[in-house]
Amino acid sequence: MRYFLIGILLSLIGVLVSIVIWDIEMVTTITSGIGLFFIGISFIFSGVLVSGDRMRANLATESDEGRNKRNNVSFRSALIGIPSFVVAILFYFLLN
Repeated sequence: MRYFLIGILLSLIGVLVSIVIWDIEMVTTITSGIGLFFIGISFIFSGVLVSGDRMRANLATESDEGRNKRNNVSFRSALIGIPSFVVAILFYFLLN
């Protein structure tokens, strides 16, 4: 829950910064950029960007503690990125 609230806070900061510095039209760009950054980190840590052979080798040589830590980082970064995407979609439909 804490990471979801961090995501909400980051999306709110993105909205406020884009309104103050640029224009309301930039809200979708800023918040989707924040969401894309954290979802990208989630993809990198989860291992979905590697081939099946590499994933199988990584799982065979990885300890349970390391796998749990990697999965936690992946899940938490996805929780941070999701609210920014939701805000970007909402502003996209509200402004167009």
